[in-house]
Amino acid sequence: MAGYPKLDRIDLNILVQLQLDGAQTNLKLAEKVGLSPSPCLQRVKRLESAGYISGYGARINLSKLIESVTVFTEVTLLDHRLSDFAKFETNIRNVNELIECHLISGGYDYLLRFLAPSIAHYQERMESLLSSNIGIKTYFSYVVLKSPIVKRELPLNALLAT
Repeated sequence: MAGYPKLDRIDLNILVQLQLDGAQTNLKLAEKVGLSPSPCLQRVKRLESAGYISGYGARINLSKLIESVTVFTEVTLLDHRLSDFAKFETNIRNVNELIECHLISGGYDYLLRFLAPSIAHYQERMESLLSSNIGIKTYFSYVVLKSPIVKRELPLNALLAT
C-alpha cells in the first residue's frame, strides 16, 4: 500500500479500540493502548489524515425505532458490457432502502442488501426498479428471518496477522 504510513502494533491497537468505541476520550484511548494522551492524539490525527479512519458514528438499535425487514437480493443483468454495469450502479446508487451493493463472481452479477419497513414496501421498490429499465434481467429475494451473528467491527487482528 504505497503512499500510506506504515502502521505499527500501537496504531493497529488504536484502530481496534476506536472500532469498539469511537466516542471514547483520548485519555481513555491512550490508557488502553499504553501511550500518554499527547502522542496518542497525534497518532489518531495521523491515522485520520492518512485515511485509515474514514469517520465516526453511532450504532443505532433500529428495533427500538421501527419494525423493518432485511432482504438480500441476487440480481442478474440483461447484458454484461461495461456500460451495462455502470448504468445499473448509477441508477441504484440513490435507492434509499439499499444499504449494500456488491458486484460478485458466480451465478449472478450483484448481491444487494435492502432494509425496508415491510415486505410490501420492498416489493414495490423492486417493481419500480424493474420498470425503470436499468438492465435487470432477473432477481431473487431472500428475506432475513433472524440475524444471530452481526459483527460491526472489522477483524483487523485476523486480517493483519502475518
